[in-house]
Amino acid sequence: NLQIIIDGQQVQVPANIGVDPATGAMSAVHTHETDGTIHIEADTVGEVFTLGQLFTQWGVKLTPAQIGGVRVDNGVLQVTSDGTPVEGDPADLRLEPEQRIVLQVR
Repeated sequence: NLQIIIDGQQVQVPANIGVDPATGAMSAVHTHETDGTIHIEADTVGEVFTLGQLFTQWGVKLTPAQIGGVRVDNGVLQVTSDGTPVEGDPADLRLEPEQRIVLQVR
C-alpha cells in the first residue's frame, strides 16, 4: 500500500497505473483502484520489484528530492516502510508483500 502526503494533504494514487487502456494488458507492477494498493503479478518466482518501477509506469518522477512536480528544496522527503524510516533513493525501495509505504513531504 502506498500513501503520499504533500504538505499535510493526501495525494490520491491513480487507478490503473501500469494498465494499457486499449488492451487491458498489465505490467508486473500496477494498480487497479485509487486506494494505494500496489499489485505485483510476476512471471518469474523471486523477481524483485521497486517503488521506482511503479513511478515509472505512472510517469511521475521520484527521487530523494522530488515527487512529480514537487521539489523538496527547503523541506524534507520522509520515506517509511512499515513505519521504519528508509534512507537513500526511494525509487530503490524493494516492494514486499503487505508492505505499507508512506512518502511525506513537509
